[in-house]
Amino acid sequence: MKTMQFKTNIKCGGCVATVTPFLDKVVGHDHWKVDTASPDKILTVETEDTNAEAVKLAVQEAGYKVESL
Repeated sequence: MKTMQFKTNIKCGGCVATVTPFLDKVVGHDHWKVDTASPDKILTVETEDTNAEAVKLAVQEAGYKVESL
């Protein structure tokens, strides 16, 4: 299992709810989390077979900004 981290602008529970179906589809339920308390709103993804570009695309499709750390 590899861990990837991204800086996002996902800042609240409503934002997390919006991005949930997009990320669940790409990396699966319970394989990602967003630290909304962090100033950089860090998205952490744990996956074996998903690449960073697929994660970025899912977040962007949900309407949020994302960049690799």
